[in-house]
Amino acid sequence: MKKSILLFSALAGLWLTGCNKTQNKEQTMISTISKEVFGELPDGQTADLYTLTNANGMTVNITNYGGIITKLTAPDKNGEWADVVLGFDSLPPYLNGHPFFGALVGRFGNRIAKGKFKLNGQEYNLPINNGPNALHGGLKGFDKVIWKTTEIKKDSTVGLELTYTSKDGEEGYPGNLAVKVTYTLSNDNALLIEYSATTDKPTIINLTNHSYFNLSGLKRDILNHEMMIKADSMVAVDSTLIPTGKLRAVEGTPFDFRKPTVVGAGIDKTEDEQIKNGKGYDHCWVINRGTDKGLMHFATVTEPESGRIMEAYTTEPGVQFYTGNFLDGNLKGKNATYTKRFGLCLETEHYPDSPNQPQFPTTELKPGETYSSATMYKFSAK
Repeated sequence: MKKSILLFSALAGLWLTGCNKTQNKEQTMISTISKEVFGELPDGQTADLYTLTNANGMTVNITNYGGIITKLTAPDKNGEWADVVLGFDSLPPYLNGHPFFGALVGRFGNRIAKGKFKLNGQEYNLPINNGPNALHGGLKGFDKVIWKTTEIKKDSTVGLELTYTSKDGEEGYPGNLAVKVTYTLSNDNALLIEYSATTDKPTIINLTNHSYFNLSGLKRDILNHEMMIKADSMVAVDSTLIPTGKLRAVEGTPFDFRKPTVVGAGIDKTEDEQIKNGKGYDHCWVINRGTDKGLMHFATVTEPESGRIMEAYTTEPGVQFYTGNFLDGNLKGKNATYTKRFGLCLETEHYPDSPNQPQFPTTELKPGETYSSATMYKFSAK
């Protein structure tokens, strides 16, 4: 009888332990969002840091300063999670200057020739901040302002909505522009970025996110990453990286990524004028959209050693593929020194200098219209 009681007690204990494990697992299988203070700006404003976590344990950290993604984790082939974006653990390095790590870029992502454009017969002048040209919204673009935030929680997703009103004349751009950007993390390990904006005066707009990805988990450079981009052509540029106005076929060039190709294979082929001009890859590829206007798959990045995969989707007509050519080792980030080609960017966008290139898809936004764009990065491993 005593043995029976002992056996029953042991079985009951195992059953309860199993139940507790199941309950604990169920308790952890919930998407969450939390907030903490990230730091203080010189003008006294507070920067907050939000942590989005999905049911699998994937995390994305976003600060309301510049809408910057400071951290994003992804699993490798062994199920180990690691951070796969360049950035910093604290606010001061972002305030001291950085090459747009993880930032929301606006009003106009990429370059505008000589910082000038005409709209309805009127010429507008923008700050020159990249050689002879304007780049990524100006001296104080959307990456350097505090955004208002709203937390979003749903059954299978968690998100952060950011809003900002750019005043008429800010950084030289016309019109009061009301912008909303929403980051949504889903349980299939996808980060969706949705953009919308309205204006009270004709203006131009080209929003993007400038995350630098490194699927090795920040262990080595990105030259062994394999890239596939669904694009038959790219935007040719001059020595200052301003479009010449011509689209160049990728076939037979180092820009052909229609099949998975190692990034480092053609990156230093400077006998190609476009590689020479970009000091590697810093060009806009023309996505093969056809008549598809929705969110479509346009690129896949694979890091063979870790097995990590990133699939990219967008509604935009182009993507600026940049390989960190101007990183020089002067910035030390999260357990890594950011040397040349330590990260790669897939900045979904309209083409550079579009306001001065009437043959390119328009970036003009008029009163009564709503600018709308979406991009998604989805992570897995094999």
